[in-house]
Amino acid sequence: MADFTIHRQLLADCHYVGKLRLCHVLLHKNAVLPWFILVPETEVSDLLDLADDLRHMAVDEAAALARFIKNTLGYRKINFASIGNVVRQLHLHVVGRSDGDPCWPAPVWGNLGAARQYSSAELDRITDLLGSKCELHAVERRIKSAPS
Repeated sequence: MADFTIHRQLLADCHYVGKLRLCHVLLHKNAVLPWFILVPETEVSDLLDLADDLRHMAVDEAAALARFIKNTLGYRKINFASIGNVVRQLHLHVVGRSDGDPCWPAPVWGNLGAARQYSSAELDRITDLLGSKCELHAVERRIKSAPS
């Protein structure tokens, strides 16, 4: 999709790190937990409304990201959701969790009070690792922000 845009709230809350086959990969700016957001290139707003092949691809990409969080970043639990009540654009949350994290065992949504920013070195490391482990492709062009 040449004119694909990502909702401005997602871009305000996240670092853009690259693209998989279907989904753009964002990393939430709060570095307390590895919180990735996948934004599939589609106009469909609900995961379960995607055509079978696209839904399988989106879930497969989320699963690859979950394996990355577990195997590379060392988290034992994954929270996965496609909620979209505030931002209607289809996006998938893939969050690494562990016993004793700042909001354990509650969900991260609305409960993550702690905050820390990623350093440039951390962002580069995560992006490089995603490139080698998940076939993430860097996207040179600036992603357009969709209106809210």
